[in-house]
Amino acid sequence: MIVAERARRLYRSMLRIRRVEEALAERYAEQEMRCPMHLCIGQEAVAAGVSAALRPGDLVFSNHRAHGHYLAKGGDLTAMIAELYGLSAGCCGGRGGSMHLIDLDAGFMGATPIVGGTVPLAVGAAWAAALRGTGQVVVVYFGDGCFEEGVMHESLNFAVLHRLPVVFVCENNQFSVYTRLAARQPVRPIHAVAQAHGLRTEHADGNDVETVTSIAEAACGRVRAGEGPQFLEFSVYRWREHCGPNFDDQLGYRDASEVSCGQADCPIQAYRRSLEARGLASADDLTAWEAELAQEIRSAFDMALASPPPLSGSAAGKVYA
Repeated sequence: MIVAERARRLYRSMLRIRRVEEALAERYAEQEMRCPMHLCIGQEAVAAGVSAALRPGDLVFSNHRAHGHYLAKGGDLTAMIAELYGLSAGCCGGRGGSMHLIDLDAGFMGATPIVGGTVPLAVGAAWAAALRGTGQVVVVYFGDGCFEEGVMHESLNFAVLHRLPVVFVCENNQFSVYTRLAARQPVRPIHAVAQAHGLRTEHADGNDVETVTSIAEAACGRVRAGEGPQFLEFSVYRWREHCGPNFDDQLGYRDASEVSCGQADCPIQAYRRSLEARGLASADDLTAWEAELAQEIRSAFDMALASPPPLSGSAAGKVYA
């Protein structure tokens, strides 16, 4: 059983991601954030649980649905919000937007919208860590759609061949944009494909934050012990539209009853009930945390929006290669 204080931190990490994204969804209609935005509402437990297993010096790579990964790794909320508004205080100087977050100080090495695009970068970073003997673990997040990209399989092969310190984390939400997994791939578990490449694999419910944390801790421990790359597959559900702040049930690729079932498995509500049942959080605690988060989010928006737009001469300052 995870100790009380850690359980409370896990809950607050998930809740923080949820409330930040809800605030972004609400403000997106103002037409001031002009970048496309992919929200991870419903998938918070994976980011919170995996990050709980990491050390400050470990490295994370993400994909287009990156906000939760960034915040859970210790990214700066004000810098993320400013980035979404295209302002100079953004973590990429206002030039990357939602899908190109990077913050080297937080060990958040980059996110891109190219499916599978960060997977070989993460493997390269893991190779560098191995050659330098830094002891770092590299985590890369991706969705089920990555298994339709050749670079995914090439990266798994290379990581196994060189026993690299990388943890591959698949957030399987069953959809690539509007197309179900069964219409895109043969019916077989994704983690079984990874296992065939020679990786140690685990798969579990991505809505159970304590299970995610336990699995991630064990995987990181094996990596640090020199046992080579690990592959974790977590089943999750994307609540909102593929790209944007709204719901898209009217498009017909999934019906309202399915979304209702997915929301009924809310990782935050389930963990809240668990904390209350175990006496780890009182009603006063829960109310106080909500109030603290609301104040933090308001302050972060105020500070971010006080930042000026970037100057034309600063374009090269946030370019990484």
